This record gives sequence, C-alpha cells and structure tokens, in this order.
Amino acid sequence: MKEYWTSLASLLGVLAFCQSLMQSIFPPELRFAFLKFFNRIFHLFSSYCYFDITEIDGVNTNELYNAVQLYLSSSVSIAGNRLSLTRAVNSSSITFGLSNNDSIVDAFNGVTVLWEHVVTQRQTQTFAWRPLPEEKRGFTLRIKKKDKTLILNSYLDYIMERASEIRRKNQDRLLYTNSRGGSLDSRGHPWESVPFKHPSTFETLAMDPVKKQQIMDDLKDFAEGQIFYQKTGRAWKRGYLLYGPPGTGKSSMIAAMANYLGYDIYDLELTEVHSNSELRKLLMKTSSKSIIVIEDIDCSINLTNRKKSSSSSGNAVSQRSYYDPETRSGSGSGSGEESGNGNTITLSGLLNFTDGLWSCCGSERIFVFTTNHIEKLDPALLRSGRMDMHIYMSYCNFPSLKILLKNYLGYGEEDISDDVLKEMERVVEKAEMTPADVSEALIKNRRDKEKAIRELLEDLKSRGERNVKDGKLRGQSGNLTELEIVEEEEKRAIDSQNEDEDINDEEEIELEDNICKD
Repeated sequence: MKEYWTSLASLLGVLAFCQSLMQSIFPPELRFAFLKFFNRIFHLFSSYCYFDITEIDGVNTNELYNAVQLYLSSSVSIAGNRLSLTRAVNSSSITFGLSNNDSIVDAFNGVTVLWEHVVTQRQTQTFAWRPLPEEKRGFTLRIKKKDKTLILNSYLDYIMERASEIRRKNQDRLLYTNSRGGSLDSRGHPWESVPFKHPSTFETLAMDPVKKQQIMDDLKDFAEGQIFYQKTGRAWKRGYLLYGPPGTGKSSMIAAMANYLGYDIYDLELTEVHSNSELRKLLMKTSSKSIIVIEDIDCSINLTNRKKSSSSSGNAVSQRSYYDPETRSGSGSGSGEESGNGNTITLSGLLNFTDGLWSCCGSERIFVFTTNHIEKLDPALLRSGRMDMHIYMSYCNFPSLKILLKNYLGYGEEDISDDVLKEMERVVEKAEMTPADVSEALIKNRRDKEKAIRELLEDLKSRGERNVKDGKLRGQSGNLTELEIVEEEEKRAIDSQNEDEDINDEEEIELEDNICKD
C-alpha cells in the first residue's frame, strides 16, 4: 500500500511538472489562439451554426430574449423534463420556462432547431449606469447551416409575433383613467390603472345578432389591417360613435370590444384636462392596442352644434367664424363658466386629438365616443375619419330580448311557450324598454323563472299601452320606423355641418371685402 501512494505522488509530481513546462513554453496568448483556431476548424467542417441571444444588450434589455423566453413557455413548445414556473404581474395564468442550462427541441416549417438556456455567473462588474444581474443569461440557438436563411428571415419574426399574442392573452386587461388635475403618479405617468375585469362579451350583449356580427367583422378587419393601413397611407386607428337612450348598453359594448380584441381601455375624463397641450400629452402616453374612451361627450364639456349655438345667441355671436378661439372653445364663450375653472380645451384641440397629426403618434388604437343625444354634438365630430362607424344602441327588440332571456334565465325559445313568445314579439317594440330595464326585471325574479317571464310580459304590455295612449311611441307621428328616425337624425347632423361650412365661407369672404374697403 505504501508503494502505491508513493507511485501516485510521483505521477502527480510529473503531471505538475509537465503542466508548468507547457505554461512556460506555450504562453496563455498562444494557447488561446490555438483553441480559437481549433474551434474555427471544427465549425468549418460542422454542419451546424450557433446564435447567442443574451438577456441584456449592453445596458438595454434584449426584447428578442424576452420573446424567446415567452415563446418557449407555450404549451406547444414545452417538451423538457425540467421546467421553471412563473407568474407575471397583472397576469392571470402560470407560464412554463426552461430551467438553467436546459435545452429543448422545436420545429418550424419542417426544420428542427435546438434551444439551450445558458446561465453563468457574471464576472466582477465594472462601472455601469445601472447594476446588472449577478447571473448572465442567454439562449443559444443551434440550426443547420442550410436552414440559416429560413430561420433568420421567418422563424425569428414568427417568435416575436407569437410572443406578443401570448403576452396579450396571459396579461389581464387594464382600465386606465387620467389623474386628477393632470398630476403624475409615482412613475411619472399621467394615467392610473386597475385590472379590467368586466365580463361583457359580444355573445352576452343584448343586440341584434346581424348588427353584432357587422361590428365584430369591422373590429377584426381593423385589428388585422396593418398592411392595409400602411398601403393606403392612413393612420392605424378607427373611431366609433355609440349613441342612444340611457341604459341601452353603450358601456357594455365598449367592454365587449376590449375583451374581443384583448385591448386595454383608457377612460378619458375631459373635465380633468385643462388645455389642448395636456390632452396631447395624455394621448402620447397611451399604448398601442388600446381603446380610448370619452363617455357622454355631450356632457363632459360644451361641444354642442355651433349652428344651434349661433342661432340662439343673436347676430353678434352668429358673425363669429369657426376659427375664432371663442367659438372653438369647449366653454362656448370667452369668459364662460369652464374658462373660470381653468378648462381651455377647444373643439379644434379635440378634433386634432382624434384626427390630427398627434392622433397617429401610436398605432392600432380605437377611439370611442358615447352620447345620449347625437343631435347635440358638433357635426365636425361626426364625420368619417373621426367617428368612422356610428352605432345606434336601441331599445330592446325581439332578438335582443331572447338574448337577455338566455343570459339571465337560461331559457331558449324551446323553453317558452309559442303563445308567450308571439305576445312578447308583438309588444316589445311598443314598450320601448331598454336592456337595463329588462335585465332588472329578470334579475329580481331569477329564482322563480316562470314568475320572471310572467311579470316581464305584463310590464311590456303595460308600457306599450301607456306609450300608445300618451302618443309617445316613436314613429307614431309621420309613421316613421325607429331606423328611419335614426337615419334622419344623422342626416340632419351631417347636413348642418355642410351648412356651417358654407356660412363660414361666406363670413370669411365678407370679412375680406370689408378689409379691402378699409
């Protein structure tokens, strides 16, 4: 045994001597050059090439690294034996990920690639503007050289798109509101947010199914229309005007749009905005894939029809041009009540907010205005390019009534007798009940479904008879239908815009003539 240990010690001594001899004969620079040459020879004859994607590029976060990490976390790609579990802030789901120094195989268009998650300890940090993580993380992508063009041109773009979809699907929607008085939050942002949990969907929305499908198709075309908008030279945005009596589901429609597209909502409170420049700054701080909402715009600030305002204010006011600050002011006068409160938003500023140069500082954004009285709005707000699609939220009709019965009672047409259905179809148009009224009638009796049906039918009959008796039934005078009345209101609003433009042109010509005479 003693001889064994002696021989082992002698062998170790010889190895140490050889190592010191090699270091003295071959300096570190030579050894590094030899290893570099050997690796180059190896890669020259290898059929694979490698790409490193680091977590941090200099001092900035590498977006491609985050996208790869999120893409590999999808259930389709996960095939590893050892996975890490994470749940991000504002996320409603748990995501998978590769553990340290683990690898996974993925396929794209028949091409197989290998991903390896490489984690090493970072060396002692030098001076940096911000501290770096202790661990150096990155992904190494191994592909065959013959597939290099396909991977670089298509695969990485596919990963970025899939990661964006996964991020939007996993992350909860957010509801933003502008801070009171234009103040900033702790991060310097003018918007405050809470998770958006509204359950409204187009499936549960009480509206004519044909009309709903038209709106859904329009939203889908918008969300998938990036190439179209670029090709036509238009800003990637769209405007929707929701109008109709209170309780007809305008807010529910906005929530359904957000849930359908997966967009965040920015609820803009105009009374807290004090100037046009502040309005622009709020717009600049909104994100893409969002819906910017101004509810009850006719009540937020005075942006009523200029033609009506001028005709009721006398000749002095009627001589003003649209380009005068007082006429454009949201307060409606130079020294009005809102001017005293410091609110100087003008109609021009709001128009530029929706359709001017500043409206295209982001992409894939939707503007939604709501009002109970479309006839009170200035026609300049209604034209295409600002409010592209006008959606009338009507009283309950028979198709929307059947949707509410399904939502609240779980009743389909087969669960209700034919006589009751025919009677409901006969009286629902005359009753002019809003979806909110019908919903409340069903909610209070949801434990007794038969009673709910019975009382709802009685309520529909009584309201219909009262409307006919009092002469309040819409369309009774002149025999106009509901749709014809709505179309007539929109036509009058657009016609008044054209009349205003003609009046403004005449005023400007008259002003020029007076200047020339002077």
